[in-house]
Amino acid sequence: MALDDKIKQRWANSRILLLGGSAGSFKLLFKLVKLLPPNLNKTVIIIIHRKKNFFSEIEKLFAENSRMLLREISDKEPVMNNTIYIAPANYHSLVENAGFFSLDVSDAVWYSKPSIDVTFESVAEVYKERVTAVLFSGANQDGAEGLLKLRKKGALTIAQDPEDAEMTEMPQAAIDIHAAEYVLRTTEIFELLEDTN
Repeated sequence: MALDDKIKQRWANSRILLLGGSAGSFKLLFKLVKLLPPNLNKTVIIIIHRKKNFFSEIEKLFAENSRMLLREISDKEPVMNNTIYIAPANYHSLVENAGFFSLDVSDAVWYSKPSIDVTFESVAEVYKERVTAVLFSGANQDGAEGLLKLRKKGALTIAQDPEDAEMTEMPQAAIDIHAAEYVLRTTEIFELLEDTN
């Protein structure tokens, strides 16, 4: 589909960009981190499934290739504009009403910690319609319920077209419960998120 003025305006009005993904999403998220302009005027929060207790170079690799300030989420850290945050392994990342992050050590959700659902649901409560959320490729249903909650709060919710995803289950789960207001191919998602007007 062509990107209409409505979706572009809602993206422009967003304060928070949520990006969730699992298997098959790493390359796309890496490419997005490289493309996002330093003057995006939004907070970007990335939740990508990580292996438990597996040392990861994701933050370092992303930070070296980002034009925005990029950091791993720390407990009680304020949510800053023009910053990309990555959810750390072995914790759930939430946003509190006062505009601070909190890290939670409760059980995994959909076998995942960080859970996309947990972050999406907490952001929905705080930022409501001022959010754009994108759910990418993945091999389980994490993120679908969180995306639905965001949509009910007025957020702009997008699922990667399953036909365009390496692993279809995650975006398809969101589509099946009508959590995604838009289903876009990867090229359309990139076109939208690169638009800073």
